[in-house]
Amino acid sequence: MADSAQAQKLVYLVTGGCGFLGEHVVRMLLQQEPQLRELRIFDLHLGPWLEELKTGPVQVTAIQGDVTQAHEVAAAVAGAHVVIHTAGLVDVFGKTSPETIHEVNVQGTRNVIEACVQTGTRFLVYTSSMEVVGPNIKGQPFYRGNENTPYEAVHRHPYPCSKALAEQLVLEANGRKVLGGLPLVTCALRPTGIYGEGHQIMRDFYHQGLRLGGRLFRAIPASVEHGRVYVGNVAWMHVLVARELEHRAALMGGQVYFCYDNSPYKSYEDFNMEFLGPCGLRLVGTRPLLPYWLLVFLAALNVLLQWLLRPLLLYAPLLNPYTLAMANTTFTVSTDKARRHFGYEPPFSWEESRTRTIRWVQAMEGSAQ
Repeated sequence: MADSAQAQKLVYLVTGGCGFLGEHVVRMLLQQEPQLRELRIFDLHLGPWLEELKTGPVQVTAIQGDVTQAHEVAAAVAGAHVVIHTAGLVDVFGKTSPETIHEVNVQGTRNVIEACVQTGTRFLVYTSSMEVVGPNIKGQPFYRGNENTPYEAVHRHPYPCSKALAEQLVLEANGRKVLGGLPLVTCALRPTGIYGEGHQIMRDFYHQGLRLGGRLFRAIPASVEHGRVYVGNVAWMHVLVARELEHRAALMGGQVYFCYDNSPYKSYEDFNMEFLGPCGLRLVGTRPLLPYWLLVFLAALNVLLQWLLRPLLLYAPLLNPYTLAMANTTFTVSTDKARRHFGYEPPFSWEESRTRTIRWVQAMEGSAQ
């Protein structure tokens, strides 16, 4: 990021470094960032795999902490050159309360920004989401769009609302003076639907298919297309942005970038079958098994059941009005802004991304994960 005098002095902090994306960012930094001296990994739940990373040339510091606790965040940020803020609560199924989602995603992000300002850390890369834009609940398609494509972002669900607010905080913080008087440089990345090794929803679909005798039933028209992106390519974009943010501060500061690769545009179900099919599952039906009006009814019923059962037990079905609208609305990205601004090219081809994900699913076979 800087001259040779600084080459051995870079300290990175990855919040949420033990999450699905965070782990891939951590491993990518260790492989691809030669100027790294210390890598701090901040997470509420530290993974046992961190121990294997502590034997390399880079000092790996695991910090158990909560982004909602400002003092814990400030302590972790102090002395870091770059913060990659991946920590967040991804919940579209209603497993957690709207208040908790807001506290983690919005207040947690505010805490990270304020910690940068107070400690003099100048470079902040934020993991946003395509859901800041859409798909919206009106079912309006976003077809091969870019960062400037007009689209009515209609947010009612707590998760996209929280990500939109947090992204706004990050972008508005660009240019704020940090301790020492220099400006904070911020940037937000919006991945489309991430897949790859460790993807919990892919794991859930796989085990659901096993319970149904190796079958999954089509619920979404094959004509609906979604943009998906391999987790390794998302991790690389984060590493590249963190590296280039100082050199290209005037260009990249306060900017947002869709995070994408060469994965094919397909419906969620057909895309997932690219991995689950070779692992023995099959998708039944050329058309949705149930009519759309019935799915709307069942989604509404699930919301009612979730509300009624909440005092007794956690009921968080895959189908709710938000996930139904998302799955049935075309949302695909086609943009070269990241390539133009900082030279992004996805290092993993679609073929390699697919092979790696299939191997991971096959490794789960027979496991009780």
